[in-house]
Amino acid sequence: MLECWQYRREGTAMTDYTEHDSQTDSTVTQLLSPSEICHELQIPLQTFYQWRAKGIGPHAYRIGRHLRVSRTDFQAWLLLRSDP
Repeated sequence: MLECWQYRREGTAMTDYTEHDSQTDSTVTQLLSPSEICHELQIPLQTFYQWRAKGIGPHAYRIGRHLRVSRTDFQAWLLLRSDP
């Protein structure tokens, strides 16, 4: 897996790519966008944002100006809402 690191030197940006050993990164977290979650659940995007406003949606991370939900958080949230 490649990881990007940016360095600043005298007003210029340099990008350094390093390769990680696959054994150290045995679990890679898959992040889903709100639209991917809505597509999977077959619900309108507005419903997802209403759930967030009410505090009943899956836990989301703000990355910059984007919301992302980890696949494991989404699956755990979904299991809690299963109908018996």
